[in-house]
Amino acid sequence: MDAAISTRAGPHRVVIVGGGAGGLELATRLGNTLGRRGEVEVTLIEKNRTHVWKPKLHEIAAGSMDMSAHEVGYLAQSHWHHFRYRVGEMVGLDRARREVLVAPHVDDEGQEVTPLRAFGYDTLVLSVGSQSNDFGTPGVREHAMRLESAADARRFHSRMVNACIRAHAQTEPLRPEQLHVAIIGAGATGVELAAELHRTTREVVAFGLDRVDADKDIRVTVVEAAPRILPALPPRLSGAAEDLLRKLGVEVLTDAKVAEVEPVGVRLADGRVLPAELIVWAAGVKAPDFLKELASLETNRINQLVVMPTLQTTRDGNIFAIGDCAACAWPEANQGKGGFVPPRAQAAHQQASHMARQIRRRLAGKPLADYRYRDFGSLVSLGEFSTVGNMMGGLIGGSLMVEGLFARLMYLSLYKMHELALHGFPKVALDTLARLIVRRTEPHVKLH
Repeated sequence: MDAAISTRAGPHRVVIVGGGAGGLELATRLGNTLGRRGEVEVTLIEKNRTHVWKPKLHEIAAGSMDMSAHEVGYLAQSHWHHFRYRVGEMVGLDRARREVLVAPHVDDEGQEVTPLRAFGYDTLVLSVGSQSNDFGTPGVREHAMRLESAADARRFHSRMVNACIRAHAQTEPLRPEQLHVAIIGAGATGVELAAELHRTTREVVAFGLDRVDADKDIRVTVVEAAPRILPALPPRLSGAAEDLLRKLGVEVLTDAKVAEVEPVGVRLADGRVLPAELIVWAAGVKAPDFLKELASLETNRINQLVVMPTLQTTRDGNIFAIGDCAACAWPEANQGKGGFVPPRAQAAHQQASHMARQIRRRLAGKPLADYRYRDFGSLVSLGEFSTVGNMMGGLIGGSLMVEGLFARLMYLSLYKMHELALHGFPKVALDTLARLIVRRTEPHVKLH
């Protein structure tokens, strides 16, 4: 679809909504090139003040990663990389006027920081990510925690540490749900969180909470509705991951559908009740609800914006979507039967790079190029115990199952690729060295 380029005076205005992996990488890439030269005016709109790579949220929740050492401040990033950061949440879109409507931003004390604002654009890129899908299950919103943001991860970690301290201090016996964690959904997030919690809860208890017996009192249960955990991975790797979780003492329940989440437990469809003080909902995925009512743009059943191969939305050539919120066709999926690009960090990274080239093509008046997803496989980290995954597609020309140290190094390299896209080699090298030094002088788990 061709789209009209604005004839207004001044640089081309690119507005990016959403500062996740794809949005922030795109803003940084454009700012370092076209923004630095004054050819493009880049604005990033994001409701949070800092960025944390979403696949790391389970480590923050478990306490194995100090968020302050890994978060990126949007204001500083925008200053250093020649784009504008504007705090706020998108609440509307005027396609005729080419304006994004942003809600007033309010602080924790209820004070208005910024008013209702509108930002004009020539090219709009929506990169608002995804969230978990509760499928209308009763009690999820009221009683379950999610891992959709750094704030969610911090809240879970705080409650976990408080639960351990409470159990240590009380004189009466532990109630059935105390120190029990139920994780609903055995995709990558649920499995990775379970493995991390096995280690970090024991480290927390080791710092003087001697009245808590980690092996006896702390219990983690993973609940999955599918016949096996990690259903997106080959069965062999799912089996290897499940075997390791069971060896760690994690209870794994498959073919178990959740009927209701209660204040201190989970009720399954077969009538069983799992007592749990901490409940995490990590099942399902969908794009934010506001997209399905956004200026009549086409969406699918999980609220993703339907895009063409050029990443343009089907009903407006000036609006693009990348990352988890985009329903982008993947003809090569499922042995050639077709499908959609999966919601993975590697897809957001690839689409951000492709989108930067698209904008250059728009400025030069050239036809836009189609995006082609290159599948490099999937990796799941089981903390310090192991990493499993498969490498495939353009990386090796086939499919290769990987486990152990090599898989762990591949998993770490994904995060380093994201850091390099944001900061460049010198800063990443220095930050990595600093983290290694600090890790030798401080506890390996966050205790507050």
